[in-house]
Amino acid sequence: MKNEVYLDNSATTRAYPEVADIVKQVMLEDYGNPSSMHMKGVDAEQYVKQAGQILATSLKCKPENILFTSGGTESDNLALIGTARAMARRGRHIITTQIEHPAVLETCEYLSKEGFEITYLPVDGNGIVDLDTLEKSLRPDTILVSVMHVNNEIGAVEPIEEIGTIIRRVSPDAFFHVDAVQGYGKIRLIPKKCNIDLMSVSGHKFHGPKGVGFLYMSDRARLRPIIFGGGQQKGMRSGTENVPGIAGLALAADLTMSSLDEDVSRLKTLKAYAAERLSGIDGVTLNGFNDGESAPHILSISIRDVRAEVMLHALEDKGVYVSSGSACASNKPAISATLKAIGLDRSLLDSTIRISMSHFTTEEEIRYACDCFGELIPGLRRYIRK
Repeated sequence: MKNEVYLDNSATTRAYPEVADIVKQVMLEDYGNPSSMHMKGVDAEQYVKQAGQILATSLKCKPENILFTSGGTESDNLALIGTARAMARRGRHIITTQIEHPAVLETCEYLSKEGFEITYLPVDGNGIVDLDTLEKSLRPDTILVSVMHVNNEIGAVEPIEEIGTIIRRVSPDAFFHVDAVQGYGKIRLIPKKCNIDLMSVSGHKFHGPKGVGFLYMSDRARLRPIIFGGGQQKGMRSGTENVPGIAGLALAADLTMSSLDEDVSRLKTLKAYAAERLSGIDGVTLNGFNDGESAPHILSISIRDVRAEVMLHALEDKGVYVSSGSACASNKPAISATLKAIGLDRSLLDSTIRISMSHFTTEEEIRYACDCFGELIPGLRRYIRK
């Protein structure tokens, strides 16, 4: 049987078996509507309440600070649009970075058309925001700063705690949003400690179901809803709650956090091994590695004279699944904004592969994948672009 090595976990992860079991149970047995007053509804409501408690424990906050959504994209949209509309009378200036996920960048573009001014902070060669530039960009009319925790393409980890401190000191009335979709379940982040007002999380990035996530909202956060209807979740996000997804999300979070330290240590070791093996191949360079001070599960490499799409399919033939960039933008021909922002050589922009690992990734899989890279790259040089 052909080996199968899945290394596209930043796009999505395989669910824990226990998560699949509880989702099935809620769909087939405890399937009531949590807004119903009979016992089926009460049982369903208990899943939602318990999930809020589990997620709140992971962030050291209150269950009331957890708002369930359909995932990271909706959470980002609600955080930005909701805050912008709630605070428009006080100011119309928003700060973000050049390397955000499209869910943030495209939402900022939408808000700019509504009359909001957007400042896009540059990053260095490792994808890290300059704190002095951030501080100088803050203004009396700044209402929101949105910075992702872990970059989904190169694994850069932003100094979130320092950023939160600067915002609170210089612009205490501005709100701080963090897209933690790639960071939650990989790097501990406590919102209150970092002065975070809003934080986006998506379940399928840490072995939960697709189509469910949450937005952390601090007590001081102010935002208007963008979905209206039945008034669920105190009117902040109308619509019948996705109880099977929420139950699976909470269980995935609980399982992930219970083994977090062990998993992170193991992933760091695997990443270091892969980085050493792959960087030893002629023409292969690492992006955003930052001497190991990057996310434990993401490794970005550029392969001189080999197009990413060619490399991706050659690896697929050997059962190794990687990404040529963010899966959320993989159907678009545009070159990665992140790779351009870090100043990657133009000749490498279309020759970059992302390897991303998870709880299920093994040493044997990484060794096999590295063997495949080493075997394939020399033979693929013939695909040099004219």
